[in-house]
Amino acid sequence: MSPDRPTIALVTSRPQLETGLDRDLPELARSLGAADADVATVSWDDPDVDWERFDLVVIRSAWDYSERVAEFVAWAGRVARLTVLANPASVVRWNTDKRYLAELAASGVPVVPTRYVAPGDVPEIPDDGTFVVKPTSGAGARLAARYEKGEYEAAVRHIERMHDQGLTAMVQPYMPRIDETGERALVFVGGRFLHAIQKGAVLAPGTAYDDEKMPHPDLRPWQPTVDELALAERALAAVPGSPELLYARVDLVDDADSGEPRVMELELVEPNLFLFLHADSLPAVTEEILTAAG
Repeated sequence: MSPDRPTIALVTSRPQLETGLDRDLPELARSLGAADADVATVSWDDPDVDWERFDLVVIRSAWDYSERVAEFVAWAGRVARLTVLANPASVVRWNTDKRYLAELAASGVPVVPTRYVAPGDVPEIPDDGTFVVKPTSGAGARLAARYEKGEYEAAVRHIERMHDQGLTAMVQPYMPRIDETGERALVFVGGRFLHAIQKGAVLAPGTAYDDEKMPHPDLRPWQPTVDELALAERALAAVPGSPELLYARVDLVDDADSGEPRVMELELVEPNLFLFLHADSLPAVTEEILTAAG
């Protein structure tokens, strides 16, 4: 570690290194390098990385973690004992399991209503409308599917498949306004709102749970409403322990009845920050990372 030139690891995954699907990663590395940081882009599961040599390790596109959650959480804990990890290991542990939505709801944060079905539980499936089934540990709509009224048996088989893999399922009503107003993602860096995007619905009718899905269709910049900003800030304030977050993304959808925003997900581990849509935000992200690196 150098007191004059900070050493920073931008953490991705092997598939991202091979495919380059993380469009933000090269630009972020270049921006940090231009600011005189010593930057390395590395896969989180590379056994040859000496994590202790970095002043700061920033998780960016470790988008395969949901297939190896226990291993990833253990990795975060090890790295946090050697250097500074962003976001903190405690946040990684909490946010990799979407049962955190129940904690947010208990804190009074409006979230999408959710039932959890752990292995051994009897599935409780809605019989009065469209609903969604997905795992509590997932990313990019992996193992997620939308079901219509009358597709009870297919949904139960889906849940049983997840249980066979040791996964807890979550069942949510499909939020129909997403087909009109989309999903909004509000990005925060250093505790401050940075920018937002809007995207279309991910789960098309009839798409099987094990099909490949486009996680961010129809992307466009978005100017959040006062209510959306207030809800996002309220959700972040409810994160246990009030940790310092280098980055955060709050994903919102509209309530079917009231039209008011609800939290769909709180992305604190490896969220896409959509800098390729908001290039003017790159200097602010660079500055916050350099500050976190000391």
